[in-house]
Amino acid sequence: MKEARKKPRGEIDLLEHKYLPEFVYGGIDGAVTTFAVVSGAIGASLNPVIVLILGFANLIGDGFSMSISNYLSTKSERELHPKHRFSFGKPPVKTALATFLSFFIIGFIPLFSFVLAAIFKNNYLISSQFALSFVLTGVALCVVGFFKGRIVGKHPLKSSIETLIIGGVAAALAFMAGYLVKSFLA
Repeated sequence: MKEARKKPRGEIDLLEHKYLPEFVYGGIDGAVTTFAVVSGAIGASLNPVIVLILGFANLIGDGFSMSISNYLSTKSERELHPKHRFSFGKPPVKTALATFLSFFIIGFIPLFSFVLAAIFKNNYLISSQFALSFVLTGVALCVVGFFKGRIVGKHPLKSSIETLIIGGVAAALAFMAGYLVKSFLA
């Protein structure tokens, strides 16, 4: 019977965490860009149906773009170093899929309250959909930021706060852009 190799303290198990960087990258971008779309649409006082249309268009379009970029980047890295092809250990298709899935799953969170409001027609959900989206997105960014901190060896709480601030700045800029463009055109 073969004994399991004991890992030195601090060594990341590459099999266990193999696609976590793609998850973090896709998840942060999914939450930030989708919530930015939601914020911009709300800033422009657009109908919640428009928010959902733009939000899902972002999930599919931007998620696909990120995953294809990840695929091409990973493939190019392998082509650049053909003798070390197997040392990278990540097939381009799988990194692209991990990026897309995390982008879509975490990026759906800012839309979740809008979807619930559209399905259930509940007055509380309808009146609170942006506030709920704000809170849920903030929690998602903190959780993904926590994992990012663990992966890169930073303090998880600091990483969570940093990720939340970056997402908040993007949302504020998008909200102001939507508000200003609507004010200018109205």
